[in-house]
Amino acid sequence: MYELESRLNKLEDKIKQPNFRQNKGLGNEVGYYVFDYPANQELLVRERVRYLEAKYENQDFKIVVFDLYDIMMDLLIKEGFLDLCEEFEKTKGLSEIIKAVNEMLRMEEDNQNNEILAYIKNNAPDNSIVFLTGVGKCYPILRSHKILNNLHQFVDNVPVVMLFPGKYDGQSLMLFSEIKDDNYYRAFKLVD
Repeated sequence: MYELESRLNKLEDKIKQPNFRQNKGLGNEVGYYVFDYPANQELLVRERVRYLEAKYENQDFKIVVFDLYDIMMDLLIKEGFLDLCEEFEKTKGLSEIIKAVNEMLRMEEDNQNNEILAYIKNNAPDNSIVFLTGVGKCYPILRSHKILNNLHQFVDNVPVVMLFPGKYDGQSLMLFSEIKDDNYYRAFKLVD
């Protein structure tokens, strides 16, 4: 637990730096970052995220937290799709629900109508740092690599930090340190 506390302190030190908030990496690429942590420390990370969000509320930048699970559920409810999901899962199975929800949310690659990413774009002010949470709660319906692969089409003006319950080695995401997601190369590991 001490190691995670130390890494969370480094995360805060990093986001406070003005050059971090300029949102450009070494090759002038958009600043997408992954902060990985042991899944069994989820509650500690959630607590720290709430603390940071409140701490930087009235500073020269603000942390805007988007819980992917909450966004997904709100959109499913808004579209009247949530009740259908339960029945559809009983008759068609989980894999068909995953497909149907991803189609409804327009999660396929290079889709400018992606509901979740459009929501993030429309609610991320210019002076913010976006924190993406809820990755583990969304599995297996939403996949983190799909979010990251498509996000650059929507959000390129502010840095984005995905808080990831698992491991990220700079090339692949391993949810819960057990489930290998597709490879992802555009994000930087925020803290070693």
